[in-house]
Amino acid sequence: MNGERPLVQIFVRDNNVDQALKALKKKMQREGSFREMKRHVHYEKPSEKRARQQAEAVRRARKLARKRIQREGGITAARPAKP
Repeated sequence: MNGERPLVQIFVRDNNVDQALKALKKKMQREGSFREMKRHVHYEKPSEKRARQQAEAVRRARKLARKRIQREGGITAARPAKP
């Protein structure tokens, strides 16, 4: 599989299509499929692509640091409310 993701599989139980659709949307959101589809709607210039990838890397690094600090007992999980 040259970089392809496996297909998402959702099972419909008791003819409950609404529940299956909700589960599908949640899976697609978690995997970033919606974001990926939005990106492919229009052409993205190489400079825009680099900027987006850099921003995503910064976001990932901050999230990782936040989780590391939280794990060490530095801060609480909840964010303070904005005044």
